[in-house]
Amino acid sequence: MQTLKWIALGAVGLAALVLLAAYFGAFSSHAPANLGHRNGKLKPPSKTPNSVSSQADLWVEHPMQDYARIAPLPLKGDGAATIARIKTIVEAMPGAEVTQSQDDYLRVQFSTRLMKFVDDAEFWFDPASGVVQVRSASRLGRKDFGVNRKRIEVIRARLAAH
Repeated sequence: MQTLKWIALGAVGLAALVLLAAYFGAFSSHAPANLGHRNGKLKPPSKTPNSVSSQADLWVEHPMQDYARIAPLPLKGDGAATIARIKTIVEAMPGAEVTQSQDDYLRVQFSTRLMKFVDDAEFWFDPASGVVQVRSASRLGRKDFGVNRKRIEVIRARLAAH
């Protein structure tokens, strides 16, 4: 019985340490240096199942191409108007922080409330395709449990509603 008490106390202490570490940003990491669009492409999807990209098909040899595949966002007006509308949508979402905003490009960090995990989302108006290309990826961890896909689909639905 005494052993179980020590195990329970240790588990509670460990949980408290993890929450304290999260509070101070231990799980937030730093934004990748190669975000943005270059030569008509956003960064490739992650090599683990924790990202989505509307340009996944451009990376045919990529191990997560099928998992990462998501449709681009349609235009609502012109490219600048659509990016502005997406910005308004994400600014109203919990944990969102716009880190870069231009007429044709938007970068947003989404932080979870409790553990402070961070996902980086990018939206780029692709004039050649007439759509907004999107990429969203977790900074840490091997899996995202579908969080990035769900978030982009929420943004898609809100964009369509207006």
